[in-house]
Amino acid sequence: MAESPSQTATYPPFDMVILGASGFTGKYVVREALKFLNAPSSPLRSLALAGRSPARLSSALEWAAQPGPPPSDIAILTADATDPESLGRLCSQTKVILNCVGPFRFYGEPVVAACVEIGCDYLDICGEPEFMERMEAKYHAKAVETGSLVISACGFDSIPAELGFTFNSRQWTEPAVVNRVEAYLSLESQKRIIGNFGTYESAVHGVANVDKLQELRRSRPRRSRPTIPGPPPHGPTIENQKKVGLWAVKLPSADPAVVRRTLSMLADNPQGIPGVREGLQQCEKRQAFWSTVKPAHFGLKIGSKSMLGFLRMITVGIFIGALGGTAIGRWLLLKFPSVFSLGWFKKKGPSEEEVRSASFKMWFIGQGYSNGELAMERNATPDTEIMTRVTGPEIGYLTTSIILVQCGLTLLSQRDNLPKGGTFPPGIVFGPTDLQERLQKNGISFDVISKISLPVE
Repeated sequence: MAESPSQTATYPPFDMVILGASGFTGKYVVREALKFLNAPSSPLRSLALAGRSPARLSSALEWAAQPGPPPSDIAILTADATDPESLGRLCSQTKVILNCVGPFRFYGEPVVAACVEIGCDYLDICGEPEFMERMEAKYHAKAVETGSLVISACGFDSIPAELGFTFNSRQWTEPAVVNRVEAYLSLESQKRIIGNFGTYESAVHGVANVDKLQELRRSRPRRSRPTIPGPPPHGPTIENQKKVGLWAVKLPSADPAVVRRTLSMLADNPQGIPGVREGLQQCEKRQAFWSTVKPAHFGLKIGSKSMLGFLRMITVGIFIGALGGTAIGRWLLLKFPSVFSLGWFKKKGPSEEEVRSASFKMWFIGQGYSNGELAMERNATPDTEIMTRVTGPEIGYLTTSIILVQCGLTLLSQRDNLPKGGTFPPGIVFGPTDLQERLQKNGISFDVISKISLPVE
C-alpha cells in the first residue's frame, strides 16, 4: 500500500492514528480498532497506521485483518519518534494518536511534545511512572493552552487498577467508609505464560531510573493528599491471601502511583474536572459520580496459586532488582530475557495460541468501617470488607488493546464532556464516562464478589 500524502491541505483529518502499529502490541491494537471502523454507532470513521516502515505497517494491517483482506481506505503514514518534523505532520492529520512505541522513557516525549504543540489528543499504554510524571511537569500547562489531552497508562497499566479501585470504592454506601483497598493480580493460562517484552524492558530501565523518579518528585510541589478515614494500613510485603487462594508479594508497578495521582487531583477537584463544552446534564452526572467515590489507601500485589510459581516470581524480581542498577547488569537482562525471567519473557513474544489461552483476575479487597464515626475512634480496626474483581483476557496484547481502543473511542464520542486539555492519569478523565460499560461489552468484567462483616478485636 502506498504512503498517503501528508502535506495536502484538503486531505481530511483522521479520527485516529495508531503509532507503532507494526510492533508486537501495535498490531493487536490495529486488529481491535478494525472491529469498530465504520461500525454502526461507532465514532471511528477514518483510521491511519504510522511507523518507520510502510512495508511492515502493511504487513501488520494484513495480519490484523485476517481472515479477510485489509480495508482499502486505511492510510499508511511514515513517522519516526526521532524525527520531530514527521511527528508534527502526523499530529496535524488526526484527532487522537494512540502511541504504542516504547519504552516511553526513550521514545515517548517527542510524540507528546508534537501532540501538545499541534493540539491533538494523545493516549498511550505506558506503565512507567517517571515518564508520566515528567510529561505532566513539562507539558501540562502547554497542553491546557492548546487543548491537547495527554493521557498515559491507557492499557493494562493502569485502567484495571483505576476503574477497579473506583468500582470497589463506590460500593461503600453511606454511612460506611473505606480505609484501604488491596489489589491482588493473578495471571492464568492453559498454556505457559509469556509476557510482553516491552513490559520487561520497561521494568529493567525503571530500576535503573528510580533515583530520577525520586528526584523529580522532590523537585515538584507536594501533591494534595485526600482525607482517608482511619489509620494507615501496615500490611505485609509477602502474604498467603487465603481469601483469593494466592501467595502474593507487593508488585512495584505503576498502578498505585497512577491511582494516587487521580486521588490527589480529586482532592483538589472534588467534583471532577469539567468538560470543555459539557451541558448541564453531563455536569450533574459528573458531580454525582465523583460524590460516590471515596478515597482510600491503595496497594497492589501479584500472586500465584502455587508456592513454586510464587518463588519463581520472587526470583525474577531479585534478578531485575539486583542487575537493573548497573549497565552490564541491564545488558545481561535485556540480552538474555528468557534466562533471567525464567522463561516468562522472550524477545519474539508469545505465540498466538499462548496469547489466546491466557487471562487475568484482579481482586480488590476493600476494608473499612460500617459507620464513618467508628474510624475516628482510637486504634480503630476495620469491621467491614467488600471484595470486587476485574477479569479479562491476556494482559499485554489483548486486554491492553481492548482498553486502548475503547479509551480512544470514548474520547472521540465524548470529547465535549472531557477536559479541554492537560496531562492526566486516566481515572480522573474517564471515571464519569461509560468506559467501564464499554469494557464490559468487550470482555473485561467488573463484579462484586462479597460484602461481609469482620470480627473486631
